[in-house]
Amino acid sequence: MTDVARIIPFDGLTNFRDFGGYHAGGDRRIATGRFFRSANHALATDADLQRLAGMGITTVVDLRRPSERERQPSRRWNGFACVVVENDDHAEGSETWDAFMGQWDFGQDSYRKFLMRYYTEAPHLPRLIDLFGKYFDLLANGEGAMVVHCAAGKDRTGLAVALTHALAGVHMDDIVADYLLTNTSGRFETHGANWREMIRTQRGQAPDLDTMRFIMSVQPEYLARSLEVITERNGGVEGYLRDALGVDKVKREAIEKRLFG
Repeated sequence: MTDVARIIPFDGLTNFRDFGGYHAGGDRRIATGRFFRSANHALATDADLQRLAGMGITTVVDLRRPSERERQPSRRWNGFACVVVENDDHAEGSETWDAFMGQWDFGQDSYRKFLMRYYTEAPHLPRLIDLFGKYFDLLANGEGAMVVHCAAGKDRTGLAVALTHALAGVHMDDIVADYLLTNTSGRFETHGANWREMIRTQRGQAPDLDTMRFIMSVQPEYLARSLEVITERNGGVEGYLRDALGVDKVKREAIEKRLFG
């Protein structure tokens, strides 16, 4: 499955990708057409919703905070009957996105430092542990296709998908490559200029377009930082899945059966 095939174009819904298809040791390959990731669904057009309705999606995992869901409510298709995973915990680490953006100096380095702090804290935030735990529960026990998303589909979603790939035994090079597909998903081209003007309206000035591209992208060092913290505190991904998220041997076997079935 090529990188181009993984990125599924929609009209308003961005960063929508199939994160299946990867080799995971031996002859095993994660199934395609069942496991999707994306940005939030607030900007989905009617045509996008009609397309989603035909994809067999039974589960939507929304990793956003309540305030994000209120600001950009998800659009749903007619007859929507999916299991929706979310929680009402507002906590998002020592510095929220809104707080950072309120005092950001419009530089790339300060944004990078903010993301490095966030990725240091994210794996062990109670809010995300709860959501990640529910996500893996549904991977073990659910049926049909599922989509996991946050606001941009790059950071929280990127970590959840990387953990899924690691559990499955996907090579780290492929885990990082999948994570970095955000940067070529067309999200900046679709929204970069408009969101730059939104910042200008809110703050009276705005970053240049190169900086907008940077903040709408991901860097390998971000994911590496979370994995480093997971190793420091849990001995690695396997220990984190088991001890923090409750993915025991039985649940792991059920997840693998679904991923490879």
